[in-house]
Formats: sequence, structure tokens, C-alpha cells
Amino acid sequence: METHKQLTIGLFGFGVVGEGLYKVLQQTPSLKAGIKKICIKNIDKKRNAPASLFTTERDELLNDPEINVIVEVIDDADAAFHIVSTALNNGKDVVSASKKMIAEHLTALLELQEQTGRSFLYEAAACASIPVIRNLEEYYDNDLLHSIKAIVNGSTNFILTKMFDEGLDFKQALVLAQQLGFAESNPKLDVEGFDAVNKWTFLLTHAYGITAGPDQILFNGIQDIQAADAGVAKSKGQAIRLVAQAQKLRNGKVAAFVLPQFINQEDHLAFVKNEYNGVVIESGFADKQFFYGKGAGSFPTASAVLSDIAALRYQYRYEYKKLYHHQPHELSNDIFLRVYVSFDDINLIPKDRFEWIEEWHANEDRKYLVGVLSFDELKNNNWWKENNTSLVLTPDPVIEDLELRKLKKKSLELAGIL
Repeated sequence: METHKQLTIGLFGFGVVGEGLYKVLQQTPSLKAGIKKICIKNIDKKRNAPASLFTTERDELLNDPEINVIVEVIDDADAAFHIVSTALNNGKDVVSASKKMIAEHLTALLELQEQTGRSFLYEAAACASIPVIRNLEEYYDNDLLHSIKAIVNGSTNFILTKMFDEGLDFKQALVLAQQLGFAESNPKLDVEGFDAVNKWTFLLTHAYGITAGPDQILFNGIQDIQAADAGVAKSKGQAIRLVAQAQKLRNGKVAAFVLPQFINQEDHLAFVKNEYNGVVIESGFADKQFFYGKGAGSFPTASAVLSDIAALRYQYRYEYKKLYHHQPHELSNDIFLRVYVSFDDINLIPKDRFEWIEEWHANEDRKYLVGVLSFDELKNNNWWKENNTSLVLTPDPVIEDLELRKLKKKSLELAGIL
């Protein structure tokens, strides 16, 4: 078997991550990897690299027989898919950091890898410096993987940290995140949960063999979280985080969602602040394992790209073991969630759709309740995202059907109805 093969790289994109990779490669000569050409949009922009490296013609890289690795770190999902699919079809291995592109084209990308036999690696697309994909792929057997719970978006985590630790309101925290470069000028992808659910689609593939598009996963961001919600969390000794979650149910299926959640102080994710990411994996015999690292930034993301490039020296490929070598799991909507809902006007909250309501706080400036809703109620309706309503999951939100019947009976008994 050939090892330590010489890697000649064609790089697409020379922004924060691309330039970071260029610098990192200069500091790791032992890797036997060098950039031959870099494709960019604007040739006139001043860059910290020799002008001879740059071109605006993507075919110069895609059709060059000497280039055996394409690395793409651009933010245009459609262009990225064209680059990746052309490169694989041209017999080149590919490293990518484009989570939106992978999420939207996952099925086609799986087929391309099967057809071409080339490697397509994308550790940098989720959690930057944390090697979560490789660990899910290599280390955890899916029958033993109970749950995976993660903070996968650094921008929203930074905003929530500032709301809690410094008492900023959402808008103030967002402006600060933009000033420091943690949030885009158009922050919708981050704050409304799109970026997190994109990452969650392919992490579910590596964890459970599930291939679901972003539109099949229940999600929301933090755009509706208010200072009053942060106050309620503090009064309970909790924090709020945007949490991506997947949990194996008793029926063998998997419940998956990305929603804001109250986090207890002893929860590992309570330690994850600012632009950091964290992943908690719970398995049959290893109990809980916690991965923590920077989820954004030039060098943390470049380090993940570098790790994938290094793996290509040994012809490493994702085997998608949970998808091809096991019975893939299915997503299930057959659960209930315990939720906190805050609002301005109770008349806009469909109280009759709750299985039951456990807490009711009508006298505060910002009114709220705690109750149980079916997963389908959230999946099929938008009232909980409208009219200045805020919905946050409680710390252990998932209730399965049998459990629900028992809890319902108990709550009715306590209320003196049975």
C-alpha cells in the first residue's frame, strides 16, 4: 500500500480559512503537501501570498493532472458543489469546509464517492477544531450510541454568553459579535439556526446512518430569546444554549432537533462559552465523553482541513459504516417535548394544544409557561416562532409515548381530576 504520497493542492478560496491553511502548510513541511494554484474571485485584491499562485479560472485547477487534491473553502454552496463533483469525477480527492453545500447535496455526494472511489473529507465543516466526524465514524458503533448533544455554532454561542454574563440584550450582543468577526454582516444563517441544522444533517449520517435534509429536522435559532428568558434561566441556576441533539428512543428510532435549551450548571455544555463548540457523546459502555474546542476562526478551521489533508496521504476515506455496514436508523417524530414558552399575549398561545401545563407565570413583565407539546405540533406549526414568542427546551426535554401516559396520569391525579 502506498503511503506518504506527495499531495499537490488546488485551493479554492483565500479568505479567513484559505489564508490560514496557506500559513499552516508553510509551517508543516513534513506533510509533503504544497499548494500549486489558488482560485479566487477578485484578482486585484492585495493578498499575503505570491501573485503567481492566483487565478480566477477554476478549470486551471480542476483539469490540471498534477493537482491530486482539491481543497475548497468558499461560501457559495452551488459553486462549491460544482467544484467538488467535478474534482471527484476528474479523479481528485477533495477536502471541503462547506457545511451548507454538504447538507443540501448529501445524497449526491454519497453517490459520487461510491462511483469514483475518491476521498471526500470535511472535518472542518462541523465544529472546526474538534475531530467529531472522524470519532463518530471510527469509534462509536451505532447500536451503542445513545445520544449526541452539541453546540455547533460559535456565533450564537458568543451572543448567548454575552446576554448571560454581561446582561446585553440580543441586538447589542449581535452587534458585538459582528464587530469581532464572529457573526456575518447578514447573520440570519447563524442566529436563525440554519448553520447549526446544516451541520447536524451530516453529523447524523456519521452517528446513525441517517440521511435527512435540513428541512426534515425540527430547528430554530436564538433570534427570539429575550433578556427576560435569560433572567428566568439565571433564577433557576441555568444557562440557555442553542443545542443540536439526537437521541435513540426505545423503539430503536432516533429523535433529532436543533433548538434553544436550558442547561443545568453541571451539564458539560454549560462550560462552553463564547465562540467555542462542545460535543457530548453518550454510549452504552463509555458513558459520556466531552469534546471541546474553538468552533470558528482562521487557524482552528485550518487545523481541521490540515488533518484531512494529512489523512489523504494514507488514502483515508469515510466508510459511512452506520449507513452501509449497519441497518441505518430512522428519524422519529413520535415523541413529546417539555418546553418553556414566553410571550406577550396569552391569546396568541394555543393552550389547548399542550398535553398539559406544569407552570404558569402570568404576573411577570414577560409572561411564561412550562408545559408538554407533541413533536408534531412544533414540526407542523409556526405559532411558537411568531408574535414575539420564545420557546426554549427544558434540560431533559424528551418524553416518549409510554412515559407520557404515566406522567399525564400523575399530573391529573395531583390536580385532583382523577
